Amino acid sequence: MDQQKLPHDHHSGMEQRFDHMPAPEAFEATAELFKLLGDPTRVRLFWLLCHCEECVLNLSVMMNMSSPALSHHLKLLKTCGLITSRREGKEVYYRAADNIQAEELHHVIEHVAEIACPD
Repeated sequence: MDQQKLPHDHHSGMEQRFDHMPAPEAFEATAELFKLLGDPTRVRLFWLLCHCEECVLNLSVMMNMSSPALSHHLKLLKTCGLITSRREGKEVYYRAADNIQAEELHHVIEHVAEIACPD
């Protein structure tokens, strides 16, 4: 907001804060991420990938899901940058991305769910 005066001055300093508010697109991207994480399967899968790197076949057993269903969730998590993959021969391995968003989200999940990480 460019030096626009608010209709009521409550002496809260809100005009200065409002001047530094991120663009609407930043909030749209955040809302999309929260929508993606509205599925408990994806939250559980992401948490698991924060603790190991695994192939689709092993992940499908761990998650008690078919490989195609699991692949769908993996694709969504990868598209938003929370996980990465690498190919070794015919196997594709997945793990949490090495970025601040994935790290912080991991901490939030553990804090909200009161989960203790294994060593």
